[in-house]
Amino acid sequence: MKAVVYGGINDVKVKNVADPEIKKDDDIIVKITSTAICGSDLHLIHGMVPNMPHGFILGHETMGIVEETGKDVQKVKKGDRVIVPFPIACGHCWYCEHELWSQCDNSNPHGEVGAIFGYSETYGGYDGGQAEYIRVPYANVGPMVVPDELTDEQVLFLTDILPTSYWGVENGGVKKDDTVVVLGCGPVGLLTIKWAAFQDARRIIAVDCVDYRLEHARGYSGVEVINLKDHDNTGEYIKEITHGGADVVIDCVGLDGKMSAFEKIETALKLQGGSKSAIEIATQAVRKGGTVSLVGVYGSKYNLFPLGDFFSRNITLKMGQCPAHKYVNRILNLIEGGKFDATDIITHRLSLDQGEHAYEIFDKKEDNCIKVVLKP
Repeated sequence: MKAVVYGGINDVKVKNVADPEIKKDDDIIVKITSTAICGSDLHLIHGMVPNMPHGFILGHETMGIVEETGKDVQKVKKGDRVIVPFPIACGHCWYCEHELWSQCDNSNPHGEVGAIFGYSETYGGYDGGQAEYIRVPYANVGPMVVPDELTDEQVLFLTDILPTSYWGVENGGVKKDDTVVVLGCGPVGLLTIKWAAFQDARRIIAVDCVDYRLEHARGYSGVEVINLKDHDNTGEYIKEITHGGADVVIDCVGLDGKMSAFEKIETALKLQGGSKSAIEIATQAVRKGGTVSLVGVYGSKYNLFPLGDFFSRNITLKMGQCPAHKYVNRILNLIEGGKFDATDIITHRLSLDQGEHAYEIFDKKEDNCIKVVLKP
């Protein structure tokens, strides 16, 4: 089969690889009909995530048709159309039973973090979904059947960015009449803006440094936009225009934010896990007693972390990998009812054969690229 594979830092290729096979009795094989490139996939090709073997299949936003099932699979059957949430969860450990699906204790044989499709040996070593087929383990837990009357594009993002953005708003405790700052206007940031509006936030401020992303955010009713390039200290500017700071700041940037020269050196030497520029903006942009919700992916160590700035102002920090399974049905009901639509963020629909080009324009922010959907 064809698949998008990791070839090294800043190197992805579409190659022929072996077809997946059933390995355990609760596995299924899914023939992929749609898959997408996520912003966190870029962390892999930028060398920010350890233990990425060459030839590893990328991708964790995947859906398709069940092609084959192990003998113990009862939840789905051959021919079912399913989405596959990005965390891999066993369904019966303490964490799964307490709806912390992304922290499953049994799915990752390589470490204590939860397993994720297509996200290195560190996160379980499971091949990803930017391919023609994928093996899905724990098939009685993860895959969700979706209605035939909904298009792939309407439901594909249930695999990750719809639950992740919803969770970021819920984790931040956004409520009616709040002032919310969203850092980053990529796919997750744009959906976070829409969820904040769904929660009746009074004021939503979107921050980025990419003009076309800001223009997209500006198209949402009532959203204010701030370009990082226009201010020497964006956090202080937000504090000024909000008269003390936002109730909630949601960081949708993560470790790939703008790095100082010192951070670049530290990151190259593995002394730091990437940029913390968004976190530093958040320390200034949030009001006293407010909440900062970290949705963007972060690495391991962070030197000069502004802990004192958070502590001295009674800030609540919430963060982590979204337990996506918890939110799929909730959001699916909204999509079915016509109450939420995420398809406006799709700017490119390409074939799997064009995977290299897709990564290039997404990474380099060319051709006004916001979100790419690949079709095998």
